Amino acid sequence: MILNGPNLNMLGIREPHIYGSTTLDAIKASCEEFAAFTSTELAFHQSNHEGELVDLIQSARMSADALIINPAAYSFTSIAMFDAMKIFEGPIYEVHISNINARDELHRHSKLSAAVKGVIAGLGPYGYIVAMQAALQWAGQLPASLPAAVRVGPT
Repeated sequence: MILNGPNLNMLGIREPHIYGSTTLDAIKASCEEFAAFTSTELAFHQSNHEGELVDLIQSARMSADALIINPAAYSFTSIAMFDAMKIFEGPIYEVHISNINARDELHRHSKLSAAVKGVIAGLGPYGYIVAMQAALQWAGQLPASLPAAVRVGPT
């Protein structure tokens, strides 16, 4: 399951000098194409509402093996999401389109990172595909058709 937080529905319009011109619909299409290539089921959601994201994280316990989340602004504020993420038993990968570590003080320190297996930041929209690869690697489900270099390393 891939979850996207507030204002990500405005990608391509909002601050393209930071987030680029790729829309969330284009990211979703790319993720769906990669999921089809790897024979993976994918649920892709976006919400501007913290409670809805908490509900989706909680429901993922029963419906998802891994969770990929771009919490956006909630990275810096949401204890509720942090607590929900701690309940999820599979791996969680936090994705940020921009390199939050190189941003201003307000956007630099994710409160949610302590609840995740890995953080992917600064790779633009490709970070979602990297997170999907990491989740498949963790599950031992990377297709043999991928080059060995992509499948290298333990989980």
